[in-house]
Amino acid sequence: MEPTRRLFLAAVAGLPFAAATRAADAAPPINTLAGARVAIHGYDPVAYFVEGGPRQGRADLSAEHRGAVWRFSSVENRQRFLADPERYVPAFGGYCAYGVAQGYLVKIDPQAWAIVDGRLYLNYDTGVRTTWLKDVPGYNAAARANWQKLVAQP
Repeated sequence: MEPTRRLFLAAVAGLPFAAATRAADAAPPINTLAGARVAIHGYDPVAYFVEGGPRQGRADLSAEHRGAVWRFSSVENRQRFLADPERYVPAFGGYCAYGVAQGYLVKIDPQAWAIVDGRLYLNYDTGVRTTWLKDVPGYNAAARANWQKLVAQP
């Protein structure tokens, strides 16, 4: 077989492996506002932890992480995020934790939140949050089982 043909066949044979490796290395998606790439409706993810609840972030205090724009209510919160972003990124990319448990990527209300075991979880609304809080371990187990299927790239 001629060298050019061997090189072409070797390259083609390696494509599925390369694509699988890129997909495995790709970070899961972040729930953003359509067209704006703004995560969690522009709310400050750090504020849930250090200020005890949601605070609207400012456009002039933002940072990019995992393909999304994160906004912050203070310079200090932005610095905290930049030092350890994965600590503050909501579970399931900021999609509704209950929705993921049911097998769907669902929008959220930033006011419907909980921190459980040091992780921020968001829900569709406060009614869904009440349901989710009744069985956090069970719903999270179901959500973890669904997550990879929901975010898999076609």
